[in-house]
Amino acid sequence: MARHLQGTNVSRQSEIVQALGLEPDNVPKGGRRRWLIWGSALLLVLMLVAWVRTRHPGTSAITYKTVPITQGDLDVVVSATGNLTPVHEVQVGCELSGIIKSIAVDYNDRVTVGQPLAYLDSTKFEAAVMQSRAALTSAESRLQQAQATALQREQNLKRLKKAHLLSGGKAPSAGELDLAAAETLRAKADSAAAQAAIHQAKALLKIDETNLSKTTIYSPIDGVVLKRNVDPGQTVAATLQTPVLFVLAQDLSRMKLQVDVDEADVGLVQEGQTAVFTVDAYAGRTFQAEITQVRFGSQVTNGVVTYTTLLNVANPDLVLRPGMTATAKIEISKVINALLVPNTALRFTPPEQTPEAKPKAGVVSMLVPKPPSAPSKPSPHSSGRSAAQRLWLLDDGQPVAVAATVGPTDGTMTVIEESELLHAGTEVIVEATGLEE
Repeated sequence: MARHLQGTNVSRQSEIVQALGLEPDNVPKGGRRRWLIWGSALLLVLMLVAWVRTRHPGTSAITYKTVPITQGDLDVVVSATGNLTPVHEVQVGCELSGIIKSIAVDYNDRVTVGQPLAYLDSTKFEAAVMQSRAALTSAESRLQQAQATALQREQNLKRLKKAHLLSGGKAPSAGELDLAAAETLRAKADSAAAQAAIHQAKALLKIDETNLSKTTIYSPIDGVVLKRNVDPGQTVAATLQTPVLFVLAQDLSRMKLQVDVDEADVGLVQEGQTAVFTVDAYAGRTFQAEITQVRFGSQVTNGVVTYTTLLNVANPDLVLRPGMTATAKIEISKVINALLVPNTALRFTPPEQTPEAKPKAGVVSMLVPKPPSAPSKPSPHSSGRSAAQRLWLLDDGQPVAVAATVGPTDGTMTVIEESELLHAGTEVIVEATGLEE
């Protein structure tokens, strides 16, 4: 069996040697094995080349995809997202620390100016008012006593002066007169101090009465309750900052939309421009808005510089609610009845070589794939300034460049403002297919 296999291998080697043109008589016995190995390797390479060529038959002919130039209207818009907020929103707080005794309103309740919203426990504040009133009464009593003493000292001084005059200066003595005068001045000073104590007591009483009145939280505006942050029995502390008890919106029939405009588009946005926006709550419905302010201050979000823009929104049926996310499209300009070309046609560049001029791919180029080409970047919004561009037309199957002056773009279509060879219906190249990969 082993001899049979050995004979078979020898005959196959002989066939390979004959196929390569090597006669056994011309080859030394010591080099036959080396020739057989090289012949086998060469045969494998030829088989590999044949297999690669069957998988990659070569470069196919280039074909071009074209689209016609159209004529119509173009709307140049800037897109931005933001949130709806009330025109006037008030946070109602509490200046006092205490326990919430009761709540008079709830979410979505309509309130008017001066309407009670909540009540604090007023026990200690009522006691403070009573104490201040008692202090005022005491100060008024001390004033009366001081005034009576001052009147008495003044009358006594008058009697001493009269007696001194009648006695010819002998009695009372000058020292007694000076003492009586000093006591009179001291009594008047006590009366003035008592008067000041009354003013102080009145001020303290007013503070305590004001604090007592603040135990009832009133609405400062006519509006709707958006938030209620407290419940009966809850303790509020107003030591470091005023706690917010309620958030009120003055009028939800008018709202404002706050959007962030990208720095690349903010130069196109101006006050007075109109916009339309949509919200997720009402799919397919659009709402109107008007820009009222484009702020100069910028903000950076996720590495993108944006500028806050405010828009006025009418909400007569109250379907829009504060906090809704809106996607707005701000109308920058509108071009009527213009030639429109797809932006893909402006980005198209024909291949550098035609298929006939390209060399055939070798084994290495077939085995190593060609790296993918970088995708083209979309054109940004144009501000309406004209720019020279090239469009490519087909002439006898070959691309031919045509100059054109283009204008505004909406990111998909661009206006052709001037060109002698282009008109509605002209086919322009947007893509080349059949290129070798």
